[in-house]
Amino acid sequence: MFGRLGAPEIILILVVIVLLFGAKKLPDMARSLGKSARILKSEAKAMKSDQGKTAPADPPNDGQDVQRTIKAAPGDATTARPVTEPSETTQR
Repeated sequence: MFGRLGAPEIILILVVIVLLFGAKKLPDMARSLGKSARILKSEAKAMKSDQGKTAPADPPNDGQDVQRTIKAAPGDATTARPVTEPSETTQR
């Protein structure tokens, strides 16, 4: 149905992308795409390492409220933010 993509077709596709999104937004889009790929890779690695381990059904809570932090990527402290968990009185 479609032939092979040659150099003229690839150049045409790149020109259309630049015209649609603009030259200023392309670096930001590439940066966010790279960050998403790093997050996906680290999460996949974490899932593989956690496969052999079994997580407890309910983590022990000694009556202390512990605030957790979610990190976007390993070593990326600029996007870490505290997370508040729902209380037990919240209906699901």
